[in-house]
Amino acid sequence: MKVPAFDADAVRALAAILTETGLTEIEVEGEAGRVRVARAPTPVVASMAGSAAPLAAAAPVPAAAPGVADDAAHPGAVRSPMVGVVYLSPEPGATPYVAAGQSVSAGQTLLLIEAMKTFNQIKAPRAGTVTRVLVVSGSPVEYDQPLLIIE
Repeated sequence: MKVPAFDADAVRALAAILTETGLTEIEVEGEAGRVRVARAPTPVVASMAGSAAPLAAAAPVPAAAPGVADDAAHPGAVRSPMVGVVYLSPEPGATPYVAAGQSVSAGQTLLLIEAMKTFNQIKAPRAGTVTRVLVVSGSPVEYDQPLLIIE
């Protein structure tokens, strides 16, 4: 019996949807068969219905980069109040709201988080200087994730 191969990019796209939406499992059925992708508490696995062996598995989780733990515990960390997609500028190609080394005032817009098709302004909790921007525009963010550091 010939087993149809699924495009690895399609499996990665499904895994990205899980991350963006906070879902733990997604299943898609098409002409080539059925693909199920799941994440925590079970490992991310894509498999065909009735197949005993997985077709693809998620890459191992890399060790935390140096400084990541420091950023999370930093007293000047501005944390995400929600799950969503972060945008550093008001529109593609525009100048970012803030950059490392820039002074900000309390209440100034730092970035946007899109959640449930609504753009939410994330404002500076206090005045200071942005020392590090910890996120990339267009990337998904989790609740309480450090976004940037204000000192």
